[in-house]
Amino acid sequence: MERLAGRIILLWGWRRALVAFLAGALAVLAQAPYDFFAVCFVSFPLLVWLLDGATGEASDSWLRRLRPAFAIGWWFGFGYFLAGLWWIGEALLVEADSFAWALPFAVVGIPLALAFFYGFAAVVARLLWTNDIGRIAALAFAFGLTEWLRGFLFTGFPWNAVGYAAMPVPLLMQSVSVTGMIGMNALAVFVFAMPALLAARRHLRLGLVLLAALVAAHVGFGYFRLATPDKPATHNLDVRIVQPDVDLSEKWDASVRDRIFATMMGLSAAAPDPGHNKPQLILWPETSVPFLFTERPDALTALGDMLQPGQMLIAGVVREEGGSGADAGSRYYNSVVAIDDKGEIADAVDKVHLVPFGEYLPFSGLLSRFGIEQLVAGPMNFAAGNERHPIVLPGGISALPFICYEVIFPDLVAVDATSSQLIVNVTNDAWFGDTPGPYQHFRQAQIRAVENGLPLLRAANNGISAVVDTRGRIVDALAVDARGAIDVRVPISGQAFISAGQRRINGMLIMFLFAVIALGLNVRQRLRVN
Repeated sequence: MERLAGRIILLWGWRRALVAFLAGALAVLAQAPYDFFAVCFVSFPLLVWLLDGATGEASDSWLRRLRPAFAIGWWFGFGYFLAGLWWIGEALLVEADSFAWALPFAVVGIPLALAFFYGFAAVVARLLWTNDIGRIAALAFAFGLTEWLRGFLFTGFPWNAVGYAAMPVPLLMQSVSVTGMIGMNALAVFVFAMPALLAARRHLRLGLVLLAALVAAHVGFGYFRLATPDKPATHNLDVRIVQPDVDLSEKWDASVRDRIFATMMGLSAAAPDPGHNKPQLILWPETSVPFLFTERPDALTALGDMLQPGQMLIAGVVREEGGSGADAGSRYYNSVVAIDDKGEIADAVDKVHLVPFGEYLPFSGLLSRFGIEQLVAGPMNFAAGNERHPIVLPGGISALPFICYEVIFPDLVAVDATSSQLIVNVTNDAWFGDTPGPYQHFRQAQIRAVENGLPLLRAANNGISAVVDTRGRIVDALAVDARGAIDVRVPISGQAFISAGQRRINGMLIMFLFAVIALGLNVRQRLRVN
């Protein structure tokens, strides 16, 4: 191991960049749908050894001496995000004649930009670097800080945060209810990078003890949580989730809208599965209604006729506000609406966190001059909603809806879930086909249920639609590209293990504990050298 580490440390030029790139790409195998987390015990030690060799010339300024570290982190990040996000390009092939030109931007440009975050992490770690376990703590702090920043800078995109690699199954998901994603990201890197100590042997025994203790705590707490029964249910909700598997090439085709709507109605009105009651709530995916209700009021009448007394439909729609048509000053919202058994819209919630370039065009006035338009979401730009609020379901149950990728933001869900008993996520991942994208998206939604101790109802156009319990276990689900509906009785009894605010504090304390350890050992090493 010492010889291997030495060879990695001494790499230079394109060979060093290639190893960093491959190490980052390899780490993606720890994410859904592969869930092979063991690869991170290779990727992160390689990153440590590469950073061991990232030293500039003694005569250089301190800023120039950090350039090799930034380059290694950037190449590691580029490999990680390129291998983990290539499937974004699938969305541009749905209407290839119009958007194929944007493939390089989506497939390569986004990873190029995101890689700067990991370049920054490498620089922060290198500032606190030592030749012992301190450098493992420095890397854990740096990645914890960077993944937190990635959640909100430039509108935020915390997709495939490193911490998810440590949570492939419900047994290993429970710790996030205490640490939050902030702490989980830092702890995951600390554990994954620990084998780097095998090379120099310094602090090896301490490292092995910490590794064993953290893994045991992670697994042990998961076992404890799964073995502890939920509190008795205060309510039960009978739910039907509809997955229509609509071909996106037909999504906005006026000639087939009635057929799509009839498919949704047929799946919703079918008799319950054997052993299940009539659903109280029917859930449709994002933008599942293929027209505007303002243009087709007869659709609401049809829904009122289909819904039986006491039933409610929550459906993803495009909601128009203002005049009639874009030329008349209308604003369009990506929304969910609650429709009661009279065919009336009882409530509506608009998407607050929109997808840049997908649902709206940033700097539209400037970019439109260069012929750049929004890429995938539909025939109009969306406006962002002002606020999110719970929808009251039959039986007085409070459900908080999140549309599409809103559910990947831990703080966004945590802030709002405190006043709710149920998390609802509607999405349309058909843009990305049967690629890793829908599986990664589902995994992140699954973790939100564990963090907040609330059941999750998820409806997706072509999958993965599912019911997830308060511990992240899948109660029932429909696979990608399946068409059908699932009926499930959902007990309403969950609550967060600790509050969202306390999780955030715990995560920050874990992250800064690593910073204190790294700084202390760094100072001690400098004093010893002097």
